[in-house]
This record gives sequence, C-alpha cells and structure tokens, in this order.
Amino acid sequence: MTRAAVHLNDAGITLLTAERVLYRQPGFALLAGDQLATGTEAFLRARINPRHLQHRHWMELATATLKEQHFAHLSSADLVSRQLEQMWRIAGDGIDDLVMAVPAFLDSTQLGLILGIAMDIGIPVTAMSDAAIAATRREYRNAVPVHIDCSLHATTLTRIAQGNGAKVEVSEVLDSCGTYVLYDVWLRTIAEAFVRQSRFDPLHTADTEQMLLDQLGHWLGEASRAETVSMSVSSGAVTHRAEIESLSLVAAAAPWYQQIVNRLRALFRADEVPAIQITARVAGLPGLADLLLARVGGEIYALEAGATARGALARCRGNARPGGSVSLLRHLPWDQAAVEVRASFSGAASSGAPSHLLFGDVAWQIGERPLLIGSQADPGARFIELDGDMPGLSRRHCEIRRENGQCVVEDHSRYGSFLNGHRVSGSAVLQVGDSLRLGTPGFEFRLITTDESHGA
Repeated sequence: MTRAAVHLNDAGITLLTAERVLYRQPGFALLAGDQLATGTEAFLRARINPRHLQHRHWMELATATLKEQHFAHLSSADLVSRQLEQMWRIAGDGIDDLVMAVPAFLDSTQLGLILGIAMDIGIPVTAMSDAAIAATRREYRNAVPVHIDCSLHATTLTRIAQGNGAKVEVSEVLDSCGTYVLYDVWLRTIAEAFVRQSRFDPLHTADTEQMLLDQLGHWLGEASRAETVSMSVSSGAVTHRAEIESLSLVAAAAPWYQQIVNRLRALFRADEVPAIQITARVAGLPGLADLLLARVGGEIYALEAGATARGALARCRGNARPGGSVSLLRHLPWDQAAVEVRASFSGAASSGAPSHLLFGDVAWQIGERPLLIGSQADPGARFIELDGDMPGLSRRHCEIRRENGQCVVEDHSRYGSFLNGHRVSGSAVLQVGDSLRLGTPGFEFRLITTDESHGA
C-alpha cells in the first residue's frame, strides 16, 4: 500500500510520498491546434503563445465553457481534469491512498468538482485538508500563528487557533495578489535594466521574453541572497548582459507586498505576538519576509518546500474509502514539538509609533490617556465627536492610546474600524502613515509624527 499527498496550489501543484517528490508543476494549460498541454510544458511556451494560454482555471474552477475564443469548447473543469489526469499518468502508479491539501480560495462546490474529477480519473482520494492546517504541524506557544501562501493569482492568510491542534480560525484571500502578477512586474523591471545597460529589449520578441521567464526563478533566488543579480539573455549569436540591484525587484513588488502587510496587521490584536509561518514559495519572494518582520513584528517561520503536502500525508488518515464521501478537514493534531515564541514589538518600533492623529486640519496628540472617537461625546474624556448621521458609526466607536511603547486602536463599535482598508480584529497596533476609517463611506484619520507636541 502506497500513500501519497498532493497540494493543489496552482503556483506549483506538488505530489509526493514519504520518500520523494513525484510531481511538481504549475497550473498552466496551453492549446495549440488540437493539442492541449498542461503544467511545465505549457509554462515553457507561456510567452510564445500567450493567446493560447490559460492560467486561472484552478482558481475559477467551474463547469461553464470558457469565454476565450481558443477555449470556447472547454471549461475550466476540463483543464483541471486534464492536468490531474497528466499528473496521475506520470506519477500515480502504485498509489492507492491519496490525501489532498487544498487552498482556502476553493469553495465547497469547487471542492466537490475536484473530488468528482478525481473519481472519474481513478484517483483514490481518501482525505482532504485545508492547506494551511496541513502545513501547521507544531504549536507556537505565547503567540498567534498566521500561515501565508501564494498561488498564481492570490495570497492566502490563515489565522490559526491552537486548541488541541491546528484549527482554521479565519482565512483571508487577497485576489490579484499572486505570483503571476509579480512575475509580470519583475519581467518588465528586468527588461528595463537590459534596455538601459545593453540597449537590448528582451520583451521585443516572444522567444527572448520566454527566456526571461524561464530564468526568473533563478534570478529571484539570487536576489534573496545577494545585493545584485547578474543576468544574461542570448538572441541569435549575441549574448546580452545586465545587472540589477535586488532592492529594485523589492521596490517593484512593493504595492503588492503592502497589501499583504496591511491585511496581516489587521488580523492581529494589539496584545498578540505574531508567529508568521510562510511557505517556501513566499520565502522565495525577495524582501517580503524582511518587510513582514519589520512592519508586523513577531517571528518569521519559513517552511521547507513541500511542507504542506508532507504535513497532510503525516497527519491525515483517510476518513473515507476510495470513491466514498470525503469531508474537508479544518482541524488536525500536532505531530511536531512546540516552539516557544518570544514577545516582540519590532514591527511597531521599526516603523515608528505615531505621535498624533490627524483629522481634517487638527492633529490630536496620542498619549497614555485614551482619545475616544464616536458620535456622542463622553463627559470628562478626550473625545473627537463626529456626525452621528454617518452610516456605520457608533456613539463610542473606538479609542486610541499609547501602551507599552506602541500606539493602539481598540474598537468598541458594531460595524468595525478599518485600518488601511481592513477591519481590525478588536484592536491593532498603529504605525506612522496608517489610515484609519470609521463608518461608511466614513471619516478618514491619518497617523502622523511631529517634532512638537500640539493639538487638543
């Protein structure tokens, strides 16, 4: 009897046993004539035949036919089925017990489709687990873990409860914040470096653009280890060379990285210590782990490649016979030793604690005495009174204060306070440059620092 596990992340679908990795390919599909290629074969022609390429079919899995002309006779379910069939043909021989680890962006209907496709192919699925829970094999004592993974078109943040094992508390999916859009950004940034340094534009032809894409993973790895990356691309008999600073790649990705930071900060209460668990794929994005540590604080824990599938294999014992009913597991026991996490406020310290709250033309000083905000003033308190006709505003909406060297917002409202566009989870640490919104469309406050103490 051979047991295996597969992690269905379309940035790199991974099938493995306890001994080795059997399959690791991205969720691409390319239709050339009547030939449908999937995985790495499609990826290696992605820039050569872009109009014949599909790469959203895993995230948008459905039975409706696709709108693109070349794929009008196929559905995304057909493309997923073809890749799973290819995977099973290449690597499924002898496997009679398969566990699936699935990302949070797949809903129950899509999971049902996947199980139906697997049954048609003859894949013996006996258990299915949430991917973040499968990856979280140990308790993070004195801390709150959030697991982060990237797929082609989304980043998933999963806050994990730790009672008697790992359990999904809440999952947040950041759409249009995956590796595919980042690769596009980095390809343009690298191409600009070639144009400046060698007067050669590698995006001018599909062949050289594909060469950039083929080497991008290696260059990103170099950027994570060195300050500069040396690059070369051959066109005809000529080899063009360029160098790029690693910080240029980090800067190009900054708008997408900031989305992750903003959402992650809103998941932690002000008095919680973050344990930020990242997959090897996230760890390979230049500068992201450093930014998370600087802006969120706590500790970063980078998992090894294939950790999600291995965690599923080790802890998911089949809850169904092949072909039987399979339920999604969102709670799994620990099977590794706990780690002690030290308290850290480095995120707040590195970004700077705000000294004032700016509202309109007035900067209100932030101190240990709370500053209350709402629609009905509290006698004897420092209070910013707002128009009560604003929808979503409470009489005593929130308070802001300095605590343990940090600037903290504590939400008392029914409809929530929003930090950089994301609803805070009870309380949150504020940093210089943050935006705080109360109500809908709401009142906007900015967190600033000044050289002088002034304001009400």
